[in-house]
Amino acid sequence: MISETHSIRRKLAGVFLTAVCIGTSSGSLHASSSCDPRSYGAEGNGVTKDTVSIQTAIDVCARRGGGTVNLAAGTYLSAPIILKSNITLHLDKGATLLASSNHEDYPPRTEFHLPDLQPLVSATNANNVAITGDGVIDGAGESWWVEARSIKDHGVLGNGHPRPKLIIFDHCKHVRVEGITVQNSPMWQVVPYYSDDVTIRNIRILAPPHSPNTDAVDPFSSSHVHIDHLYADVGDDDIAIKSGPINSPGPDDPSRDITITDCTFIHGHGLSIGSEIAGGARNIRAERIHFDGTDNGIRIKANRDRGGDVGDLFFRDIEMKGVKNALIITEYYPKVLPSEGGAAQPITRLTPRFHSITLENITVTGSESAGVIVGLPEAPIVRVILHNVKISARKGLTIGYADVSGDGLVVHAEEGQEITNLAGANVSIR
Repeated sequence: MISETHSIRRKLAGVFLTAVCIGTSSGSLHASSSCDPRSYGAEGNGVTKDTVSIQTAIDVCARRGGGTVNLAAGTYLSAPIILKSNITLHLDKGATLLASSNHEDYPPRTEFHLPDLQPLVSATNANNVAITGDGVIDGAGESWWVEARSIKDHGVLGNGHPRPKLIIFDHCKHVRVEGITVQNSPMWQVVPYYSDDVTIRNIRILAPPHSPNTDAVDPFSSSHVHIDHLYADVGDDDIAIKSGPINSPGPDDPSRDITITDCTFIHGHGLSIGSEIAGGARNIRAERIHFDGTDNGIRIKANRDRGGDVGDLFFRDIEMKGVKNALIITEYYPKVLPSEGGAAQPITRLTPRFHSITLENITVTGSESAGVIVGLPEAPIVRVILHNVKISARKGLTIGYADVSGDGLVVHAEEGQEITNLAGANVSIR
């Protein structure tokens, strides 16, 4: 009887062990597997290039079904690396992934349908990919910025002088970037491109105030993006939502279903939608955003060569201190206002169509300009609602070819009129 009971227990234990092994070999494996680049030769001394070691760790983890590639404290000098599905790149406190300053380390490739260079960190057609931790990803962008400043139209995609972005998620799903500091990219810093279900949370993105085109986060034709507790102090847009290049032949997917919450922007060009927005942008919500000393606050910008359907935009509980231009909603970018005598032009696929824009509980102090809300004569901006918007600025608000309504709008202008109505302005404020 005793031996029979012992036999039964052994069989049950065997079944349990088999079940555990099956579970471990399937979905739970990538959560527990860890690959250390130091095991593959990484030195983390800031001098020796650790590219091969880091990439080997990523590839080994990916072949196992996924896992965490962990960078312990140290400085890991690297050329571009590629993340895979089910991979988390984790940077411990004191760990820095430092981009190589050798421009030859960034091979040419097509990015956004244009000639470009490979970014430092990228993932393409990957699912369940993440970058986490308390460490730093540093793009070492100074030499690229010096070169860019000598080139006309250096910030235009496809200008023949590409600079690598820092982090690109290209056609990815279920992306998470959390905890890290990203800094000093040669160009745009974090770019979800045609990606879905993206969370960017509790990160810092930094670059010197005059570093060209160092946008912090640029969702490009991406959907279901949540940007939360972003601290950005950069040389260009703190956030720029995009969806298609200038003179795009199409088709272009919209950027849609994007929420931006509890962010702080110090320097930079503010929160932008556009200007490359040929695919349009829909259902964008930004709440509890603090701007301090940025060039702009909220910008929605396009022109006849780069526009699309842009609507269902909601901005609430926004505070701006010392920004240059509080509100810029213009269909004349890079200009803000039209030239005198600007006539209507034929509507095309790239004509911007701005509509359904709500700004609620906005407080602006110490601004140079309250800003503009100006549409095209052939495509006026419609259904702009201003509710409880209070702006104190040296210059007032200019409105033209726009339908603006609401209540509680207060503009204090030190010079000139509080509100200047140009041709096509239809303003109804209680």
